[in-house]
Amino acid sequence: MIPRLVPGRRSLIVAALGTSLTVSWASSYYIPAVLATPMAESFGLSPVWVFGAFSMAMVVSAMVGPWAGARIDGFGGRGVLMLSNLIFAAGLTVLALAPTPVVLFLGWGIIGLGMGIGLYEAGFATLAGIYGKEARGPITGITLIAGFASTVGWPLSGLMLAVWGWREACLGWALIHLLIALPLNASLPKGDVEAIANAAAPVEAGPPPSRMALALLAFVFAATWFNSTAMAAHLPGLLQEAGASAAVAIAAGALIGPAQVAARVLEFSLLRRIHPLISARLAAAAHPAAAVALVAFGGPAAYVFAVLHGAGNGILTIAKGTLPLALFGAAGYGRRIGWLNAPARILQAAAPLIFGAALAAWGLSAIWLTAGVGLMALAALLALRRS
Repeated sequence: MIPRLVPGRRSLIVAALGTSLTVSWASSYYIPAVLATPMAESFGLSPVWVFGAFSMAMVVSAMVGPWAGARIDGFGGRGVLMLSNLIFAAGLTVLALAPTPVVLFLGWGIIGLGMGIGLYEAGFATLAGIYGKEARGPITGITLIAGFASTVGWPLSGLMLAVWGWREACLGWALIHLLIALPLNASLPKGDVEAIANAAAPVEAGPPPSRMALALLAFVFAATWFNSTAMAAHLPGLLQEAGASAAVAIAAGALIGPAQVAARVLEFSLLRRIHPLISARLAAAAHPAAAVALVAFGGPAAYVFAVLHGAGNGILTIAKGTLPLALFGAAGYGRRIGWLNAPARILQAAAPLIFGAALAAWGLSAIWLTAGVGLMALAALLALRRS
């Protein structure tokens, strides 16, 4: 079996990949929350322009994702992930040295390229190449570690901003990529080891995935990423619309990270015994249930909302890696997951704007938008069948 080619190394591989992905998430997806305002002010711009550049980066990531997945299928993930560290470092350096807003946008475009080849999808495809259908446990493992990206990234970005400034903070993250993440990815099994593993593994013949199944799964990923990003951008404001105080809203928001990690621990222990399609259905129901509680009970339900939403989002993040593996197998996994997540990345870029407009226009009733999207994702998961 594939795992026997790397005996005793599973924990080390998961730890190395999980840590490098933590750096990649923390230095890309999570830096606008801390650095966007000072970054924009230094150019005399509104922070909206920086968030617009970040949205552009996510569109770029969607465009290169399928290529990265196909490359990992053919040659293994080590080289692609190492390349992502170099690209992240280059993009962050361009941000740090940007003399004009045009160069700033260029830096974000380079970071988007790194995001397309160096976040979860690339990590999942790398593990699928090493472990085949046995990759569910390692996939859960790296999400357990990288789930702390915001917990690590926001304070570290804030510290570098306070001590040095936003430009130096970007350079700091570039150095972290080169000195920490790059060596960790270099320690992963080489592509030729994975190719031997794939060649040695028995081939499981079967019909190709139906277009309907692929479309349903792509919709699930897009819907859940939309809800996750919308809540990440607007949760405090939403909870205050429900009647929670600013302090309660912030405290409730702080529970999302621990709830995600706790749910992933549950997935790693108890839920690993059931098909990932079942756990994904349960997780998809969490956000709509949280929305009902928030509307029914108002501000006092803020903590319940945060825990339910965070737990569901934590398991659905794992499902983005485990569901395609369980439903369609390991052959062609990287390219497939790249295409499945491309619509999600594009919709993710628009989610803060769309939900922000809904919140401004409808107040608390805007939650029915994400609740409806969550219910449609649940319906799509119910329509899918085990392979």
